[in-house]
Amino acid sequence: MKGNRGKRLSGEFQKEISSVISQKLKNKHPELSAIISVTDTDIAPDLKSAKIYISIFDPNEEKRQDSFEIIRQNAGFIRHELAMVMRLRTVPELRFIFDESMEHGSKIDKMLEDLNAKKDNE
Repeated sequence: MKGNRGKRLSGEFQKEISSVISQKLKNKHPELSAIISVTDTDIAPDLKSAKIYISIFDPNEEKRQDSFEIIRQNAGFIRHELAMVMRLRTVPELRFIFDESMEHGSKIDKMLEDLNAKKDNE
């Protein structure tokens, strides 16, 4: 969604979804122990659907996948909680997408640190 209204809505959705996941969903599912962040939101102009990009930081790959699956399965619950907080005629259908950019960035940082350490040793 483009324009000022779209940017505001996107930011508000990002903040509220993050709040719902970190508080209400973690209370409902205590196995969500990883660091979960909403990295971006992309809302359709007609407000019918929204792509929510989620980053999950957990050293255990299996727990990371399980956490994402719990979030994906509770999209209706998260949408309901959003409807309670936000004053919109319709709350879009939420589609969660796993965002691996944080992991990719940490791998690059690690490689750069290794190169700098190797350079310092020479």
